[in-house]
Amino acid sequence: MAKVRENVKYGADVIKFCATGGVLSKGDSPDLEQFSPEEMQALIREAHRLGRKVAAHAHGAQGIKDAILAGVDSIEHGSFINEEDIQLMKAHGTYLVPTLYLSDWFMEHYREMGLTEDMVAKAKFVMPAARENVARAFRGGVKVAFGTDAAVYPHGLNAHEFAVMVKLGLTPLSAIQAATINAADLLGWSDRVGSLEPGHFADFIAVDGDPLEDVTVLEHVKVVVKGGDVANSE
Repeated sequence: MAKVRENVKYGADVIKFCATGGVLSKGDSPDLEQFSPEEMQALIREAHRLGRKVAAHAHGAQGIKDAILAGVDSIEHGSFINEEDIQLMKAHGTYLVPTLYLSDWFMEHYREMGLTEDMVAKAKFVMPAARENVARAFRGGVKVAFGTDAAVYPHGLNAHEFAVMVKLGLTPLSAIQAATINAADLLGWSDRVGSLEPGHFADFIAVDGDPLEDVTVLEHVKVVVKGGDVANSE
């Protein structure tokens, strides 16, 4: 709880913790929990008391389950999400932030990243399983918010996430909603972002083509409007 307070004091808008081990980390297992259920409950309760949302990095099914039961707002990755987790997420209104494109990029570039053999072995095991399990979660009707785990791959490629979400079962409209109204809801910012309406920030992009027909057009932004001003264009 002390670390939650410290982070909030120094400006954190969201608290994220590792409910399970990671993939691109040394000496831990994506399957195993990094916090006890009681620790998860304590840190989530404190973050919520201070008005902050909480995200849980979670690959393993048990870590996902315990984070949901502890009251977390979102599960990041969800690689080994199972049917029990899916039903719990639906019952608790927990969002899934699947971060899918990173595995495509990783498989093309991991040899350049200076990773250990253990990290690469974990990635080759976890990432294909994540595709299968997240597709099942999509079919099961969990709430989905768009996220990328960007910094694993370079900024600017974020929109490639849309195509993978659609490939695994979301409609183009659902994928776009994950990045707009759903993401705003998860952040608790539905009163200011996520839709174009009076009183909201005038932030949007323009593309050539219809993303409902071909979601990959979102990878080729022609105009960026921020706060009503044209901030960038090709």
